[in-house]
Amino acid sequence: MFDSVEEICKLEENSGVPFWKIVQQDDCKERAVSEEESFENMKRMYTAMKESALNYDKTVRSNSGLVGGEAGLLREYLDSGNALVGDFAGRVMELALRVAEGNACMKRIVAAPTAGSCGVVPAVFIAAQEKLGLTDEKMTEALFVAAGVGEVIAARASLAGAEGGCQAEIGAASSMAAAGLVYLRGGDGRKSANAAALALKNLLGLACDPVAGLVEVPCVKRNVCGAMNAVTSAELTMAGIESRIPADEVFDAMSAVGKDMNPNIKETGKGGVAGTVTGQKIKDALAH
Repeated sequence: MFDSVEEICKLEENSGVPFWKIVQQDDCKERAVSEEESFENMKRMYTAMKESALNYDKTVRSNSGLVGGEAGLLREYLDSGNALVGDFAGRVMELALRVAEGNACMKRIVAAPTAGSCGVVPAVFIAAQEKLGLTDEKMTEALFVAAGVGEVIAARASLAGAEGGCQAEIGAASSMAAAGLVYLRGGDGRKSANAAALALKNLLGLACDPVAGLVEVPCVKRNVCGAMNAVTSAELTMAGIESRIPADEVFDAMSAVGKDMNPNIKETGKGGVAGTVTGQKIKDALAH
């Protein structure tokens, strides 16, 4: 497994093999499978992501009653003509809610990289596929790019809210999605790495503070934030705007920030919005 995005970028530049293919070849070696098996497995992941968005039901609520119907409300608002955001941004927001709500309502999702951040990558990728008319094969290649970034983050830092706060979940997912989106726009590995760095920098220090210990509040809405952050980071990159801090160093910074975090804001449900008066009232109400 790779522990450096810079290493993957250099391999791409020296060999001419694209970033996604390098990650795929590493997967083949790691799991002792053929390139065809590796690709089909990743393609199934993307199909499952699309299904998690397609199977949304705005009438379903989570067991706690805290989550459900928000994507439906957003779609109604977007269709009203009153929204300031355009069609693409609105679609990204809606898809992020659809998938993240589905997780809270016990629907089938793909942890990308975690269940709590499951809406970010699908929202960005599905909206991009619809907008750009891309094939599932192209989307699968982009998932390898996203997976490569996630692999490095896992190696250098963490993907667990309990260890690194929500920067390790929504932040990592946003970084992965940004890298994949840049690839879909024609960017090389360097540009994907740049977008990954920009995205994670924006979310450094994000607390993991689930109300009542449930992956619902504020987690579901944070998926929207992470998805839109990925889009803006990719757009900045495609405009030629560079991160002054390389991706690997940003990942290291995330690791350091996570270690410095108070345990109360690392998935314990004690600090952040979970520790507010209303957060504690919700917790108490659900306990009885």
